[in-house]
Amino acid sequence: MAITLAFDVYGTLIDTYGVIAALEKHVGNQAPEFSRTWREKQLEYSFRRGLMQNYENFAICTGNALDYTSSYFKVPLNHKDKEELMGAYRILPAFDDVEKGLARAKKSGFRLFAFSNGSADAVEALLKNAGIRDYFIGVVSVDEMKSYKPNPAVYSHFLRRAGTLGANAWLVSSNPFDVIGAISSGMRAAWLKRSPDALFDPWGIEPTLTVTSLLNLAEQIDQESRRD
Repeated sequence: MAITLAFDVYGTLIDTYGVIAALEKHVGNQAPEFSRTWREKQLEYSFRRGLMQNYENFAICTGNALDYTSSYFKVPLNHKDKEELMGAYRILPAFDDVEKGLARAKKSGFRLFAFSNGSADAVEALLKNAGIRDYFIGVVSVDEMKSYKPNPAVYSHFLRRAGTLGANAWLVSSNPFDVIGAISSGMRAAWLKRSPDALFDPWGIEPTLTVTSLLNLAEQIDQESRRD
């Protein structure tokens, strides 16, 4: 059976800091820090909603996080401003290594899926805009489960939708919480360490594999699988 690769989308394939250009006209040189805070709150709100079992989709979490961040930075944003920034979030770019890395993984015979906290419609649009949708067999969204990563039920849902087993499936993510969640649910996982300063959570659960680029991902997973 071919190995299945589940690619996280936001922060792994798609650069969430791509919104900085749109932010600069509103917050100037604070744009990088504004973007970081917005992203952190977006994730925090998804975690909290998952735990509370008070689900709203990822776009709502993103909008709520934008409201918080604008208040935190004391930057008033009107409805038009917010719509512009939310629109920028829907057309974020892929990282430079993504297309070639996906092409190599597909050519190597892996089954590729996008697996995201985002809604299926939003992820489909993102991938198409970035020119990478055709590399994937399908898009699996947590929205179908009304919960968020790292809920174990979400990873089990992915395996059912992809028609595979945990021992034969890898998650690929730049988010340590996602990697730990997948491994805890019986999958293997590659942590994409996009920055040399990135830290992995010291939980005693290590990635099956750590890579610094998607360009060599397929080769490294293949080598790791051959060791079994």
